[in-house]
Amino acid sequence: MKLDDIDYAILENLQMDGRLPNSDLAERIHLSPSACLRRVRLLEEAGIIEGYTMLVNQAAIGKPSNVFVEVSLNSQSEKTLDEFERAVDNCPEILECYLMAGAFDYLLKIVASDASDYERIHKTYLSRLPNVSRIQTNFALRTVCKNTAFKIS
Repeated sequence: MKLDDIDYAILENLQMDGRLPNSDLAERIHLSPSACLRRVRLLEEAGIIEGYTMLVNQAAIGKPSNVFVEVSLNSQSEKTLDEFERAVDNCPEILECYLMAGAFDYLLKIVASDASDYERIHKTYLSRLPNVSRIQTNFALRTVCKNTAFKIS
């Protein structure tokens, strides 16, 4: 799907407020509500808009610590990678997992209440992940920048 300036405006507005009513969005981008809704639906159908979500203040729910875990595997075979990725996908404590190029194979993002909570996560999940040869844990001291929207055009 080729995007135009109106599509970019829709995406930028919805990134800032996913609950923005269609009538308000249409007014902001100078379209009729029906034309605006048609455009949004096309963006959804094309997979450009993957979904809508809300953000939880992690400190407010008792999970203020961000933990980044570097994982090295004992092999990089397709079978080894697949086994690891399936296991990670079954760990509710892991929010994000990235296959990396460089000194380690995967980077995990975990949110925890404190070091003791992370220790529980480590014992319950991380130490049981298949094909792991090394785990290095990094605790974030504070969040300096956290964006959920990015410049599209």
